Amino acid sequence: MSSRLVEMNLPRFPLLKDREMKELLSKAKAGDDYARDRLVNCNLKLVFNLVKRFQNRGYELEDLFQIGCIGLIKAIDKFDFSYDVKFSTYAVPMIVGEIRRFLRDDSPVKVSRSVKEIAYKIQQVRETLTARLGRDPAVGEIAAELGLSREEVVNALEAAQMPTSIYDTFHQDDGDPIYLLDQLKSREDGDTPWLERLSVKELLNNLSERDRLIITWRFFEDKTQSDIALRLGLSQVQVSRLERQALKKLKEFMERNGWKVE
Repeated sequence: MSSRLVEMNLPRFPLLKDREMKELLSKAKAGDDYARDRLVNCNLKLVFNLVKRFQNRGYELEDLFQIGCIGLIKAIDKFDFSYDVKFSTYAVPMIVGEIRRFLRDDSPVKVSRSVKEIAYKIQQVRETLTARLGRDPAVGEIAAELGLSREEVVNALEAAQMPTSIYDTFHQDDGDPIYLLDQLKSREDGDTPWLERLSVKELLNNLSERDRLIITWRFFEDKTQSDIALRLGLSQVQVSRLERQALKKLKEFMERNGWKVE
């Protein structure tokens, strides 16, 4: 799947300066279809650059590009000058959000309706806060806006993530592709321990959602207890206690099932 603009036969339009962008946005808001079309055409490269992030998801680049263009059009129609941000700052999360919603709704992984609804609301709030703050909002800010706990927000976001194949292309130039599988190796023990890590992750299914998050963040993502405490809205002492309890549960489960535990 090529990532070159010319191979998608996209029309070439000049990048707009801030003044031109504002003028066209004002005209488009007033119902000027020519201004709206020009805004779309002059931002196609922005859409394309964002779409490239989602290559190797099992979808044609052209299809995702069309979805991204829907996000661009929504950004043009919903943009508010009171946000006091550049149009691209507002448009990027709108375009990415539209693509993510498409991938989520078309995902082979079945997620409950309630979790999907929460994930959808989170995405809407994230877009609104990004426009308002001029940056990506923190989990706590999203949670506060929705009246949810940090844990509920994190759970919904993780459930809505697309699964990744170990045979997805990690990098490719003129030579053979490098697959994600090729990168799954331990810094300390060579090429095999990632298989053991998969087994450990299976074990985590015996824990509660919160305990599983704590163990995953601590031992698979190298987060500190303070980082986790901030994410979950707990104290570092509470996280430390929950971590010890979770490890004890895992050990007891392994011993009951004949695993050698040292």
